[in-house]
Amino acid sequence: MTQLMKAAKSGTKDGLEKTRIAVMRKVSFLHRKDVLGDSEEEDMGLLEVSVTDIKPPAPELGPMPDGLSPQQVVRRHILGSIVQSEGSYVESLKRVLQDYRNPLMEMEPKALSVRKCQMVFFRVKEILHCHSMFQIALSSRVAEWDSTEKIGDLFVASFSKSMVLDVYSDYVNNFTNAMSIIKKACLTKPAFLEFLKRRQVCSPDRVTLYGLMVKPIQRFPQFILLLQDMLKNTPRGHPDRLSLQLALTELETLAEKLNEQKRLADQVAEIQQLTKSVSDRSSLNKLLTSGQRQLLLCETLTETVYGDRGQLIKSKERRVFLLNDMLVCANINFKGQLEISSLVPLGPKYVVKWNTALPQVQVVEVGQQGSSYDKDNVLIQHAGAKKASAVGQAQNKVYLGPPRLFQELQDLQKDLAVVEQITLLVSTLHGTYQNLNMTVAQDWCLALQRLLRVKEEEIHSANKCRLRLLLPGKPDKSGRPISFMVVFITPNPLSKISWVNRLHLAKIGLREENQPGWLCPDEDKKSKAPFWCPILACCIPAFSSRGLSLQLGALVHSPVSCPLLGFSAVSTSLPQGYLWVGGGQEGAGGQVEIFSLNRPSPRTVKSFPLAAPVLCMEYIPEPEEGESGDRDKSCTAADASAGVHPTICLGLQDGSILVYSSVDTGTQCLATCRSPGLQPVLCLRHSPFHLFAGLQDGTLTAYPRTSGGFPWDLESPPVCLTVGPGPVRTLLSLEDAVWASCGPWVTVLDATSLQTQQSFEAHQDEAVSVTHMVKAGSGVWMAFSSGSSIRLFHTETLEHLQEINIATRTTFLLPGQKHLCVTSLLICQGLLWVGTDQGVIVLLPVPRLEGIPKITGKGMVSLNGHCGPVAFLAVATSILAPDILRSDQEEAEGPQAEEDKPDGQAHEPAPVPASHVGRELTRKKGILLQYRLRSTAHLPGPLLSVREPEPTDGSALEHSEEDGSIYEMADDPDVWVRSRPCARDAHRKEICSVAIISGGQGYRNFGSAPGGGGKPAPCGETDSALLIWQVPLTL
Repeated sequence: MTQLMKAAKSGTKDGLEKTRIAVMRKVSFLHRKDVLGDSEEEDMGLLEVSVTDIKPPAPELGPMPDGLSPQQVVRRHILGSIVQSEGSYVESLKRVLQDYRNPLMEMEPKALSVRKCQMVFFRVKEILHCHSMFQIALSSRVAEWDSTEKIGDLFVASFSKSMVLDVYSDYVNNFTNAMSIIKKACLTKPAFLEFLKRRQVCSPDRVTLYGLMVKPIQRFPQFILLLQDMLKNTPRGHPDRLSLQLALTELETLAEKLNEQKRLADQVAEIQQLTKSVSDRSSLNKLLTSGQRQLLLCETLTETVYGDRGQLIKSKERRVFLLNDMLVCANINFKGQLEISSLVPLGPKYVVKWNTALPQVQVVEVGQQGSSYDKDNVLIQHAGAKKASAVGQAQNKVYLGPPRLFQELQDLQKDLAVVEQITLLVSTLHGTYQNLNMTVAQDWCLALQRLLRVKEEEIHSANKCRLRLLLPGKPDKSGRPISFMVVFITPNPLSKISWVNRLHLAKIGLREENQPGWLCPDEDKKSKAPFWCPILACCIPAFSSRGLSLQLGALVHSPVSCPLLGFSAVSTSLPQGYLWVGGGQEGAGGQVEIFSLNRPSPRTVKSFPLAAPVLCMEYIPEPEEGESGDRDKSCTAADASAGVHPTICLGLQDGSILVYSSVDTGTQCLATCRSPGLQPVLCLRHSPFHLFAGLQDGTLTAYPRTSGGFPWDLESPPVCLTVGPGPVRTLLSLEDAVWASCGPWVTVLDATSLQTQQSFEAHQDEAVSVTHMVKAGSGVWMAFSSGSSIRLFHTETLEHLQEINIATRTTFLLPGQKHLCVTSLLICQGLLWVGTDQGVIVLLPVPRLEGIPKITGKGMVSLNGHCGPVAFLAVATSILAPDILRSDQEEAEGPQAEEDKPDGQAHEPAPVPASHVGRELTRKKGILLQYRLRSTAHLPGPLLSVREPEPTDGSALEHSEEDGSIYEMADDPDVWVRSRPCARDAHRKEICSVAIISGGQGYRNFGSAPGGGGKPAPCGETDSALLIWQVPLTL
């Protein structure tokens, strides 16, 4: 408020007077009302001034002074963009009021009633006032820019008020309703439609009323982009830097809240629209109006029906709704004048076609065997086809979608088998013939293999955008269940992946332990968490040897690339790779258990004992390309292959540091060393230059990176730094620094020189130790050895910025439990996970951008937890299915490169041999002759030659007309047509799969009463257990 008062002082007396009155009366700028009154004035609180009363001076930057650094010049330009953008936005808001609202209110006869007018333009006036005040303050800042160069605090002061959130929330929540009123008025009142058309034609930029009214919804994302640019060009130590980071946090939080409210408002509107299409007495209507249904995904897909030969018979657009427990498909019915669609987006009417309970819906891929259901007792009918056909009578194979592709693939496979037999016969010829020899025969085999690959790619591509669902139908006369197949075309592959993933997670969400899985500690203490919170996928025992009562020490995820995963597996699987779980018994030996996540459910693939309990682990990914390239020149091939693979480092109680290779390369112990003085290794962290180990006696040891085949020099004595008198409990590796904790103090070291930069006290109690540190954005959250509070520190100034008491979030789960202690921390995808000594896990929202990760929301508490302390929280993440979205050149080369690696062969442009005989022939010859018979050029049929039709770029696998049908449904030629890679598509190349793993003693569901009828836990209360949560794919 002081900022605004200062600004108003330098602006207008009128603005200052109104601000003073507001402060004296302690009245907010608006009074919230649930129901819109007939008179808008009574809703306005203090804002009875008319729009023209506030006339802020137009902010103007003076001439650029001499001697500015390049960054200062860029900052001036960004400030200019902020000023221009804000001016344009305020003008748009004024136009909404002056060109539309005011004339409609004054018009006689009324084209729109006064009440409807107030509903359409609800809160526009207040939003304009907020930004007019901001413009006043902005003017004074711009005037003194060259002396102060500060703007972050102005954004914090202007947009951190609850008033701004209230005004924008009301506007966003009302937006769908406002558009609905406009749409109806356009259809029923010609005078109103004519008014809108006239206004649009008269406006200088031809922007519609909808185009103007959508701007408040887009405003904060625009601010965020401008502030991100400003922050990039603000050096460390600049007085504006912290306030810019805080401003970014405020705006991101505001935008997130408004996004969520818009999503909920749209969801309610879609369900209402769907409910209107169902008769009042139907069971579906009761389900939809019960208020228990959440809309998870809703999209327009194209339903297609194919004939026996794979030809497209018909296709029609459908609206498909995925609710939390059912799938609904509706016809889309656009009725009314299409001319109004240019003025306001049309909301279609729906006619429900079918709806099915979610557990009965199955996703089936092209070519997938029908093993998941009883083939003999199920008839599959293609939706829209004339009659049902019995499945599997002849070939015992389910043909789905275009069966032509599979039939052609089988024909090619048979032909290849015949040609391979011919080839074997040709090899027995005694004479030498020009056009009948092993070269020609090999040419035929390789050409057929190429056609096989083309056909397999067609099937793969057919999967990219085709969503096949097997749904239960009515039984036939004999009582046999009939399932019918529906085939939808999705707009793009990401949409397909999203549908399969959300269907899979929604099914898991219906399990007893996820009903509910999380609670928001609100006033009623029972409000359900939003659906797309993490979903508990499984609970597994941490160690296979049950009798030893091993204590958990640490867990890391070692990701692997799995290019052979099918489309459904990509969309439903946990992050690919292996979980390494370490632990042991106090005073006895240690144990490592390795789980594979490459199957639908985790399973143990290896376990081995160690001399002492495992206290910590660190996963070290393979080095960057530049580093491994340098190493390869200076070492043997064997060393190089060992060096470039990822490694897992283990720290043990007896002071040992062990380095293991990943599971893919045999899980060998590559190196071992002992810490100085055989001190227990409490924590391990790596940076690009060192491997750091925190020891029990307060020493930090640093092992430098080597240029040889092995990444770390463990043989030479390490660099030893004394951090403090107590144990080094936790380490944090930042871009240019390493933080090490000892007792309540944290020491900051330079990452390269290892010089101590400074140290600071994170807790005032000397008996308390910093036990956990996690970084997000420009902040670090810390947990302590006692107490239920966590604290936030700035990474640059080391300021203490926030303190949160976790106990207040868990009181309704653990009544009477006063002493709570934080035992683990993790930040992942905008969520701070907090594990406690009571086994309860708390989830708090934090900003994802480069701002300060302050906690602003109430957070959620998991009803699934452990019987004892949460020993660790870890994240498993992997980039899934790059082959599905990668360019065709990579697709053609990828499998070849892998095939070549083990044999050390040179990279050749040959297709991967698809059969045993073909492989033998390839290896015997080594050189592939590209052969073309001139005398057969006039004959029909595909040309049997390994030579490809005129390759472009010299390497990409080109296809002829035979596979043109792959892209029959493509609607974005730049993205999906072969050999035309599109720059816009670069960001789509990665699909990120994330799972969160918690480890602790036993499994406990806090939602069910002790001894209640809950499901039996998969492991005992004293056994160490892992809980794995799945998060929706990040697309």
